Amino acid sequence: MANPSDQTLSRSQSIIKDVIAGIVVFLVALPLCLGIAVASNADPFAGIVSGIIGGIVVGILSGSHTSVSGPAAGLTAVIAVQIATLGSFDAFLAAVLVAGIIQIILGCVKAGIISAFVPSSVIKGLLSAIGVILIIKQLPKVLGHQKAVAAAAATTAEHGGHAVKHENIFAGLLDLFSGEYFIVPLLIGLGSMAFLMMWDKIKVLKKSVIPAPLLVVIAGTLVTGLLPSLGLSYSIPDKMLVSVPVASSAAEMMGLIRMPDFSALLTPAVYVAGLTIAIVASLETLLNLEAVDNIDPKRRYSPPNRELVAQGVGNMIAGLLGGLPMTSVIVRSSVNINMGAQSKISAILHGFLLLGFVLLLPKLLNMIPYASLAAILMVTGFKLVSPKMIFELWKAGRYQFVPFVVTVVAIVATDLLIGILIGLGTSLAFILHSNYRRPIRRIMEKHLGGEVLHIELANQVSFLNKAALDQTLRNVPKGGKVLLDASRTDYIDPDILALIRDYRNKVAPAHGVQVSMRGFQSRYEMHDDVQYVDYSTKELQDAISPQEVMQLLLDGNARFRTGNALSRDASRQVQSTSQASYPMAVVLSCSDSRTPTELIFDLGVGDVMNVCLAGNVMIGPRVLASIEYGCAVAGAKLVVILGHTGSHIMSAAIDVLQNPGQVDPARFGEHFSSVAEEIRPAYEKVRKELKLQGPISDPAFVDDVTRAHIIQAVDRLTRLSGTIEELVSSERIAIVAVMYDVRSGTIEVVHATSASMQTA
Repeated sequence: MANPSDQTLSRSQSIIKDVIAGIVVFLVALPLCLGIAVASNADPFAGIVSGIIGGIVVGILSGSHTSVSGPAAGLTAVIAVQIATLGSFDAFLAAVLVAGIIQIILGCVKAGIISAFVPSSVIKGLLSAIGVILIIKQLPKVLGHQKAVAAAAATTAEHGGHAVKHENIFAGLLDLFSGEYFIVPLLIGLGSMAFLMMWDKIKVLKKSVIPAPLLVVIAGTLVTGLLPSLGLSYSIPDKMLVSVPVASSAAEMMGLIRMPDFSALLTPAVYVAGLTIAIVASLETLLNLEAVDNIDPKRRYSPPNRELVAQGVGNMIAGLLGGLPMTSVIVRSSVNINMGAQSKISAILHGFLLLGFVLLLPKLLNMIPYASLAAILMVTGFKLVSPKMIFELWKAGRYQFVPFVVTVVAIVATDLLIGILIGLGTSLAFILHSNYRRPIRRIMEKHLGGEVLHIELANQVSFLNKAALDQTLRNVPKGGKVLLDASRTDYIDPDILALIRDYRNKVAPAHGVQVSMRGFQSRYEMHDDVQYVDYSTKELQDAISPQEVMQLLLDGNARFRTGNALSRDASRQVQSTSQASYPMAVVLSCSDSRTPTELIFDLGVGDVMNVCLAGNVMIGPRVLASIEYGCAVAGAKLVVILGHTGSHIMSAAIDVLQNPGQVDPARFGEHFSSVAEEIRPAYEKVRKELKLQGPISDPAFVDDVTRAHIIQAVDRLTRLSGTIEELVSSERIAIVAVMYDVRSGTIEVVHATSASMQTA
């Protein structure tokens, strides 16, 4: 039972981690809220309002432990267009209110299931693209570049700092070759990067409760504050510092809050805008939520429908208080997870910190250099672009890797929503291609009655599969046999049913193709009709030779080893063999539970007769009578003496033989001594051949004795039974000794009455 003090300590550590994560997320979220607002052509304070609501309100209502919500860069283009279309920010706030209501409705009708249809390759592409964009867009700020200074407020936005016009993502890199650099931001940025990477490499520091990003921000703030007092000529430009509105009074602070224009609700354009915002914000939230769950070390599940309701409530309040629309945001969430957040406390705390610092300490926040925050975001970006994940997708094949790469490139080159849609389109193209090339499972089965093309239909067979199925059926050669198997199919499109009926009734008869059907539901008006033979019949038994029987057994063993057992209708076989059976072979095998004949030879009901004895011994006339009956009366063409490796019975018999008088045979049963005596000839033969002295317990020796025993059994059988000898002499039957390896499942032919059987 856990110690209560240990549980208390664990809870305390969890809360500490949440507090630290909340502080770091707050520091990262603050400039992003401002930057996204500027990029959306909105009041900067609207971004702060949205961040506060996303942290506190959505954080409380959300079912996610790690997701952090706020204004999203993926919405910047949508926001800017809708503000321009509606003519004012106040009318736009009415549209945000409508969007929130729509999201609540979507959550209530369980629309969150849409996230389950997004391929993992696209989600991983989203994560990596965010990482790439963060690295590219934050690099100029880390280096203290002049043009980055001029655009700091507008390009610090999340999603790598996308602005509303979505300038070329690589423009910032090209600009690095021109203009001047500010030395202090450059030193802060590079120093912060080096510090963060070094911190992650040292285990003691990495496990410390003190977060490296917090130290980076504190260090940057101290540098900003100390430089003027030192009288140095170097300084940090104001545009490279966080900029939060500073209100001198509560009334002035309240004046920053905007209210929606409720009269705009009479305008149809507001509802169109609200629907657009709701769809884009919901899609982005669901995908980000899925991505966040993928990188959560605890792999917790975030209910998507509850998240839609939480986002809807948040957007309604944002519309009422002058905030921007919000979503679950991958960058803040990634930082939250990387900082070790354990619960939603961190997200809620970050919202309260935004509120408290904006109200009480805005001037202190305005001393934080963008270079410090950019360094934190760049390190987060490197973690998102995981080489290990990329290599795993590469190994998974092009169906995973290509959509991943396309998603990354598309998001980087366009924006979040368009990039995701392009990635989804690419995945859909691969799905269509896969449905065309491999919509069905094709298995060429070699039954007793000949080869049958087994076509196993998928669980859902749509019109997309029509071309491939048609091609497969038309490639069946004349006179061939086909089994259409719908045993695992829940739905078949009417176009597919029409194709199957046309092939069965017209095309197949014209080409002499025998069509069998199985597993079709009664509503399709197609009944089971298996026309090929999948069990031994009188005609097959008469026509087949001992060599062909042996080859069928070896082929069956190969299927058994590879997991490709033939499809058989057991109930049909039971019914067909209820009056009579026509076995191909008689198998004399050990009573060991690891040698089930029908399984290891992949046989059907009635295909063989089994005689099972301990150690394959032939004692008394009853065993001979069973084999004679199977061959002379039942018509079997082959007698198989089946031994196996690792025989416990053989090992026990050898123990009795090697230690006469020391091992009580009754320990294995009162009649076990007869088994040991039956094995004695083979035991003595092997010892003599190997020139062995004293007791031997080597497993290889036991296998050698087993092999010698079944070889001797072949000769003894013809010597003891005149019936069997006559059948062998007339070549009506053959006898073969085979060894079954219990480790690999392989059958080895070790002896036979016919030379051709040795190579069967």
